[in-house]
Amino acid sequence: MTAKKMQTREHILRQALALASQVGVAGLTIGSVAEACGLSKSGMFAHFGSKEALQLAVVENAQQHFVREVFQPILTLERGLPRLQALMAAWLGRLDDGHDLPGGCPLMAAVYEFDDQPGAVRDALVAGQGWQRDTLLRLVQSACEAGQLPADTDAEVLALLLFGLVQGVHHDARLLGRADSAALARRACAILLAQPPRLSTMPR
Repeated sequence: MTAKKMQTREHILRQALALASQVGVAGLTIGSVAEACGLSKSGMFAHFGSKEALQLAVVENAQQHFVREVFQPILTLERGLPRLQALMAAWLGRLDDGHDLPGGCPLMAAVYEFDDQPGAVRDALVAGQGWQRDTLLRLVQSACEAGQLPADTDAEVLALLLFGLVQGVHHDARLLGRADSAALARRACAILLAQPPRLSTMPR
């Protein structure tokens, strides 16, 4: 791929991602993205041969942005709790400031749009969301192994609760219009990490 074609593709994906934040990934079409980019439909087809290929590229691009902007920076920190705290701070901050997407994170909406729609887009979302959940779990387990969280912390429950905070922020901010959603989630995160769920107190 030539440098010019690569630049054009990146421009298309930026515009498509912004549009997806407003109309959803499922709402993206070759025509709507072509119009947003000032390109012809034939020009769009030269880069993405179908609507599904376009939607898949947008999902993969959004997931790559998450890894680059939220996950990779924490790797310079001490393993365990410092990385977990930094990940949650960056993740909630990304949702709080809108990260240049006018309608919020399109991945959050896409998981509901495609959860019962078999295909390449759903497969990509499953892989990406699964990686996020697994990453949280690994960081919690690492913090337990380092003695930064109690040894009997229920790591799976804590990872689920932290992941749920992220979903809750997007729901409260986008649907309910609550400006304090990220602040509440930060408080909840601090409480969960200070008093994590314990295996010894779980109902049997």
